Amino acid sequence: MLSAAQFASNIFGPALAVIFLSIIGITGILTIDIITFFVAIGALLFVHVPQPVITAEGQKSRGSLWKESAYGFPYIFKRRGLLGLLLVFFGINLVATFAFTLLAPMILARTGNDETALGIVQSAIGVGGVVGSIVLSIWGGPKRRIHGVLSGLVLVMLGVLFIGFGRNPYVWALAAFFTMFFIPIVQGSSNAIWQAKVAPDVQGRVFATRGIIATISRPVALLVLGPLADRVFEPAMMPGGSLVPALSWLVGTGPGAGMALMFIISGCLGMLVGLGGYIFRVVRNVEDILPDHT
Repeated sequence: MLSAAQFASNIFGPALAVIFLSIIGITGILTIDIITFFVAIGALLFVHVPQPVITAEGQKSRGSLWKESAYGFPYIFKRRGLLGLLLVFFGINLVATFAFTLLAPMILARTGNDETALGIVQSAIGVGGVVGSIVLSIWGGPKRRIHGVLSGLVLVMLGVLFIGFGRNPYVWALAAFFTMFFIPIVQGSSNAIWQAKVAPDVQGRVFATRGIIATISRPVALLVLGPLADRVFEPAMMPGGSLVPALSWLVGTGPGAGMALMFIISGCLGMLVGLGGYIFRVVRNVEDILPDHT
């Protein structure tokens, strides 16, 4: 349900922004932006937030601000299954950043700056996420959550692979829908594992560390993404480029072809990361090896 709300806002937010921009201008838009923050924060005043029972782990985590801030690292490192699962997401975020950051530049490059084509694909992304979220809410996900994570990641990256193969907006839109459809299933399955294995009174500290480790690879990818696209892959796939004889049949040539090739490489690497999680017992059987906090 959380994913559905997030994806739905990504669909309707930009559309409403365009409408209101012509009526109330950027000042009005920013005013609405500020008001929505107060509405979101104010909603918390009417929500009862239950306080979890203090566990032995929670007692040990108490102390100075520095101790509580760093608590999540030894907690995760002691639990190899959670650490392995986290490293899977570290790898996926590294390769997926290449693809998702290049989506708009690649489409615009391959269509001669056709904003309509880009809009079609972006709409498909939002719709795919909403549909996947609704399906997950009704279905509840696989009984073995780890299959929802690892197999789901393989399917997500398969969609990325097909985005790279695409040559027109309809193929890109279909592949983007397929990709985003499985993301809520991956996220929901992963969250279910973590929430079952980590006691509620330490989840804030542990999940903060989880977020750091899982996403620290994104800025690393962004640092090398631009130079790789502009100086290596794009020139190599222009007419007469070094990779054209071997790979032109795969992605064609010309503007955007090099970025399309990066999508294919990212998709292949991401699928290997997802499948690789099954190799390690501590990840594959994390739900059995680690006891639930209850």
